[in-house]
Amino acid sequence: MKMASNLTGNGRAIWTVQAVRQLGLTTDVETAGQILGIGRTTAYALAKAGVFPVTVLHVGRRYIVSVSDLLHVLNADQP
Repeated sequence: MKMASNLTGNGRAIWTVQAVRQLGLTTDVETAGQILGIGRTTAYALAKAGVFPVTVLHVGRRYIVSVSDLLHVLNADQP
């Protein structure tokens, strides 16, 4: 489930720390890419190459990102 606080004029999400925390334990690589300002195609390419900025688990055909790791990269892992 994607959740953002606001949308910009071009429809892109503006992610807040609170909105990221509300994602739960994990999210998909596309959402993680949006949060980090990375486009969908680039996010999947980085995940496939093993160089996405956050550790990505490849489960079946899905790429899964830990929200706590994402918060850590954003320097927002402190409550």
